[in-house]
Amino acid sequence: MIITGEMMDALVDAHCHIDLYEAPQAIVEQADTQHIYTIAVTNAPSVFSHTAALTAGSKYVRAALGLHPELVHSHGNEIEQFLHYLPETRYVGEVGLDYTTMQEDRRVAQRQVLTRIADWVDQSGDKVLTVHSRRAAPDVIALLSGIKARVILHWFTGTRRELDEAAGRGFFFSVNSAMLRSEKGRALVVRMPRERVLTETDGPFVRDGNRPAAPPTVRGTVGSLAELWRASPEDVQSSVLRNLRRILTG
Repeated sequence: MIITGEMMDALVDAHCHIDLYEAPQAIVEQADTQHIYTIAVTNAPSVFSHTAALTAGSKYVRAALGLHPELVHSHGNEIEQFLHYLPETRYVGEVGLDYTTMQEDRRVAQRQVLTRIADWVDQSGDKVLTVHSRRAAPDVIALLSGIKARVILHWFTGTRRELDEAAGRGFFFSVNSAMLRSEKGRALVVRMPRERVLTETDGPFVRDGNRPAAPPTVRGTVGSLAELWRASPEDVQSSVLRNLRRILTG
C-alpha cells in the first residue's frame, strides 16, 4: 500500500472484514473505485489465502493475517499456519485479547497466542497490527509494549487512563461509526491524540442504517469526527490519511 501525492484525497478503512460480506469482490471494487485504503482483516489463518486472492489485484486493499482472540479456543491449532503465512503480508490482524469470556483457561490461551504472534512479528520486522482489546486493554498494552511493529487499537473501549498509556506507547487508534454514536465512545475519541486517529468500519459487523457498514461508510465517520473536533471534513480526511502514511513509513 503506497500513498502517493495525487491520492491525498483518499479515505481510510483501517479495519474491515471483507471476506465476511455476501459479495466480497464487490467490496474490494468499491474501495478501489472510491479510493479507500482498506486493511482487510481476517479472523483465522485458514481464511487468509482466500482474502489475499480477493485483494491481489487491488491498489487500495491489503489482506491482513489474523487469529481473532475469540476464536483461539477453536482455531488455536492454526497457529503454525499463521507463522507460515506471515512472510506473505505486511499486515497482521485481527489479533489481540478479549476478556468477555470468564473462562481463565481461554484467557491464558489468548495471551499465549498473542505473545507468540508478537514475537514472530518482531522477528519479521516491518509490520502493521490491528488489535482487539475488549475488556483487556492493560494486558494488550503490556504484551505489545516495545514491539517494533506499528500497533492500531481497533474500536478501543478501555478507560481514559488505559487510553493515555496506549497513546504514550505510540499506539494508534481506529474509530468507527458505532463508537461515535455512544457518549463513552465520543469521550474516548476526543481524548485520542489526533495524529494517532484512523477511521475504520469493522464491517460487516457494524451497521450503516439497515445495511452492513462498508468502506464508503467512513465518509460518515469523517463527518462525525469533524463535528467532534470542530474541524472541516476535508481537514479530518487529510489528517487521517497523514496518520496512515505515518504508520506505513515508520
